[in-house]
Amino acid sequence: MKTTNRPLVLASVMLAMFIGAVEATIVSTAMPSISAELGGFSKYSWVFSAYLLMSTVTVLLYGKLSDIFGRKPIFAIGILLFLAGSLLCGLANSMEELIIYRFVQGIGAGAVLPIATTIVGDIYSAEERAKIQGYLSSVWGISAVTGPAIGGILVASIGWEYVFWVNIPLGILALLGVMIFLVEPAAKKKPTIDYLGALLLTVALSGFLYWLVEGGVGFAWLSAPSLLLVSGAAAVFFWFVQVERKATDPMMPFDIWRNRSILFANLVSLFTGIILIGVSSYLPAYVTGVMEQPATVAGFTLTAMSIGWPIAAFFSGRLLIQIGYFQTSLLGGISLVIGAVLFVLMQAEYGPWWAAMSSFFIGVGMGLTSTAFIVSIQAAVSYEQRGSATASNIFMRNLGSTIGAALLGSVLNSTLLNYFRSTGQNFTLNSVNELLTEDGRAALPQDAMDFLQEGLAQASQNVYGLTAVFALISLLLIFGLPRKRGMSGNGQ
Repeated sequence: MKTTNRPLVLASVMLAMFIGAVEATIVSTAMPSISAELGGFSKYSWVFSAYLLMSTVTVLLYGKLSDIFGRKPIFAIGILLFLAGSLLCGLANSMEELIIYRFVQGIGAGAVLPIATTIVGDIYSAEERAKIQGYLSSVWGISAVTGPAIGGILVASIGWEYVFWVNIPLGILALLGVMIFLVEPAAKKKPTIDYLGALLLTVALSGFLYWLVEGGVGFAWLSAPSLLLVSGAAAVFFWFVQVERKATDPMMPFDIWRNRSILFANLVSLFTGIILIGVSSYLPAYVTGVMEQPATVAGFTLTAMSIGWPIAAFFSGRLLIQIGYFQTSLLGGISLVIGAVLFVLMQAEYGPWWAAMSSFFIGVGMGLTSTAFIVSIQAAVSYEQRGSATASNIFMRNLGSTIGAALLGSVLNSTLLNYFRSTGQNFTLNSVNELLTEDGRAALPQDAMDFLQEGLAQASQNVYGLTAVFALISLLLIFGLPRKRGMSGNGQ
């Protein structure tokens, strides 16, 4: 009887997680070049939001489908869609085209991270998972935050298109490894797919996201379009909840949320997702535009996060066994607060080393918490619910990143617009494009550059102030986790 080749499946899963996570952030340092070539700084946040929205909406559906049909076929569908989107993104001729292709990428990405993580939960025991999930969290952390550094190198050497195309050979390898070397049990469940639930969640999140991105920019916060959007999104989400409660096989099984390990881990993950996207998306613009550093240095400030993340994830697996989920998560929450406060205190004259130190602490916090949460959640459910339970945590972190990209992007844009209006200067959001490249800064008069840099600095400070608030909320929520020691700490 053929058996799973665990080392090769693990290697394939880690590669899949690498490309899935890296794509959320690899465009960060490439965006100044992309924005300069394609135009449209006002649509800057949509490049991130489009990808995150679709990967967030689809992650729950893919998790449920993998419980019904098995991991391999759903994983294959997700990877192929993701690679098709990557190819198209590199061929984009306008910012609007790029955003559309990022939607396609995101639809595929929704399958990659949750199913890769679930496969590991299937083939390793609870005790082994603590160590293995540490490796996976390291890969996720390294890819998520070295993405900007890789992006900077690719942009400087061969062009921004390769930021997307680099995924294609890696994705093919990951797909072949899982399809050939993973042996999974035959599906036992009769397929019942919650299409209505998936549609309602997509509509609700899309409406809410559009409201966050365009609020204060495309329309006033206190206006009829604003009220219509947010009330409509809330109504559709309420309908979604009602549908899920009555569905035979709901896309989001709310019963798993009654477990305290799952409930509080997922709530914390929502806010850590906001923190992660706040740092990775907007720090490069600050480092290049205000500190006047090249893209490679901006990438370095985020790469510091990739040093803290895998180190913390490595020790997290061991800490879980020694001191339990709660203490490990608490250490992570404290580190997130330290990193966020350091960002709030950051000034342009402090230089990129300060930004790198702040990123390092965020990385340590993410490494400790993400590993602890996945291990505790997978230990709390059966095989039949593992895909959905794992997907619920990744959904919440993705939802946080989706909300963060939209909310923090709106804060950045609205702060800049208010700054321009209050000073009576004739600048637009697209004027900020000039700060993001050396040639652009050289073409600006000194007084105009000083003015724009001050505006971008103020807007960035508002973004990091809000990020610090979310870090504090994360720390407080961690106190809701069960406090049993060791691997059995999955209290209800």
